[in-house]
Amino acid sequence: MLKRLVQKISGKMLLLTGLTTVLWACGSAAPVESALPDKPKNIILMIGDGMGLSQISAAMYSNNNRLNMEQMPVLGFHKSYSYDDLVTDSAAGATAFACGIKTFNGAIGVDKDTLGVKTILEEAEENGLATGLIATSTIVHATPAAFIAHVVSREQYEEIAADMIKTQVDLLIGGGKKYFDRRENDSRNLYEEYQQKDYKVSDYSQEDMHDMRWDPTSNLLYLTADKHPLNVGAGRDYLPYATRRALEFLEKRSKDKGFFIMIEGSQIDWACHANDGKLAIKEALDFDRAIGEALSFARSRGNTLVIVTADHECGGMALNPGSKMNKIEPAFTTINHTASMIPVFAYGPMSKQFAGIFENTSIHKKMRQAFGFAETKTQTYRGSTSGGKNP
Repeated sequence: MLKRLVQKISGKMLLLTGLTTVLWACGSAAPVESALPDKPKNIILMIGDGMGLSQISAAMYSNNNRLNMEQMPVLGFHKSYSYDDLVTDSAAGATAFACGIKTFNGAIGVDKDTLGVKTILEEAEENGLATGLIATSTIVHATPAAFIAHVVSREQYEEIAADMIKTQVDLLIGGGKKYFDRRENDSRNLYEEYQQKDYKVSDYSQEDMHDMRWDPTSNLLYLTADKHPLNVGAGRDYLPYATRRALEFLEKRSKDKGFFIMIEGSQIDWACHANDGKLAIKEALDFDRAIGEALSFARSRGNTLVIVTADHECGGMALNPGSKMNKIEPAFTTINHTASMIPVFAYGPMSKQFAGIFENTSIHKKMRQAFGFAETKTQTYRGSTSGGKNP
């Protein structure tokens, strides 16, 4: 009698579980946390340079009160200050994410004593993961550079480009062609050197990215401009498309080991430096479309952690009285960065660890934990560390 009762209860439990699965499949596209694996296979770190709460709010209220960021269930805040200043710059801010250390403003991948520190991208490479960087600035600009180079000044663009070629990064997309093929400080042609390393090398002058063949059998370097790409208002449109194609590319490159990629919406910051609120909103919406592509990829796989944040806020942006839905009246308090805490959105396996308030360096530590890397890491002294500080 008892045995029959247990069998009946077990049968009902199985039926309920199956019904729940069907209801989830027919309903929301977002996976429930209990259905996700314990650790992510892939990490997508997305940085909206200069994007604080006001930039996010302005973009949302200019887009019928909707953003893709809203689909991310976990929200935290990071403290953005650098080693030597309450107001960080992009170099020190990105180095905190990439290396897990506070350093001086202007520093790229080095600590306060100018010693090179291994980045999360370099560590991912060592562990056999595919890696990538995408930016709407030059690819040697401060934020992408901090994940792959080690120099004391963010202005050392040619040294940064030379550092990049020392790695085996699978994908690089951004501007800055002149720092690779028409260098002023030496006679090297990094285009040819990348080709000798079996990279597919292409750029805006050879083919449009939308017409390019994304061949996962070789690494890819695609340069989108001779120096800085256009702003989105002037016609730049590659970030969402490049995000979608890059994620598919890296998934194939990873050979089932997983991948790490950093994707930057670089020019939100530049628009705010110029106190151009309308352009800042357009740049933030372009970045949010790229976030939508990342979330679509993550939902369909179930094994991908997506993190969205900024290195700092720029402009002290505010939404002034008189603002209305889809008609924002932005204002600024400065043409420089500010020290406001920065939101961190997360989606996917281990996303809950990004809730709360924490140091910007904790993003690095949380990503390493998510990948299951060893608790301690060694320093690297690779790269040029000549030159002075650039606060």
